[in-house]
Amino acid sequence: MSLNPKIRDWRGRRIWVIGASSGIGAGLAQALWQRGARVAVSARRGAELEQLTAVHGAAALALPLDVTDAAAVQPALDRIVDAWGGVDLVVLCAGTHQPVRAWELESAAARRLLEINLHGVIHCLPPVVARLLRQGAGGVAVVSSIAGYGGLPTSLVYGASKAALNNLTETLYLDLAPRGISVYLVCPGFVKTPLTDRNEFPMPALISVEAAAAAMITGFERGEFEIHFPKRFTRLLKFLRLLPYRCYFALVRRGTGL
Repeated sequence: MSLNPKIRDWRGRRIWVIGASSGIGAGLAQALWQRGARVAVSARRGAELEQLTAVHGAAALALPLDVTDAAAVQPALDRIVDAWGGVDLVVLCAGTHQPVRAWELESAAARRLLEINLHGVIHCLPPVVARLLRQGAGGVAVVSSIAGYGGLPTSLVYGASKAALNNLTETLYLDLAPRGISVYLVCPGFVKTPLTDRNEFPMPALISVEAAAAAMITGFERGEFEIHFPKRFTRLLKFLRLLPYRCYFALVRRGTGL
């Protein structure tokens, strides 16, 4: 049973992808344009956004945005509403990653990561949720990570930020679904991006940005709440979380070599 309404057709839909200058966000935007959607893209790097939107004409908007600046979100949303009359789906994809072990932890660096990954989403939600409730329709997707399922080596702060997003998005669903607003939790595994290129360990089931975008779109179309991929890997991690900690810790150490 679908937890959200199924999306049958992307043609003409108004999508806002925040965190779209590269990686999964950019790949998702390209895939949505190919399916006939109108897509607004946001990120800090305006030059990359202009390159991304250049060939898509009136179906594209480039809206530079730093998600750590809460006051900047409403004006960007207003530009979409002015141009297209509303928004059908907002994908909160902005995030960063820095491998950290316990003996490398620094509070200032941790705070910066949390400001982007967690507070950046929280900064976007008030204007977005208010707009969707005013429309009485639409949806919001939060891009988290499999790192939010449980503790993993090198993910000391990153994993904590994603675990918080998982909980936040579950609560969003409880609040918004009864009011006709779709809510999606997106938990990718390892996707080849500039961020995962920082990892110095083997990344099982590594997939391309294009494959990640296709999996997200399939999940939206099916009306899924949690969209996780690639399933051959994410299902394994879900199973590990059912085990006692003695088994979980041993298997994670063996699997990562860390």
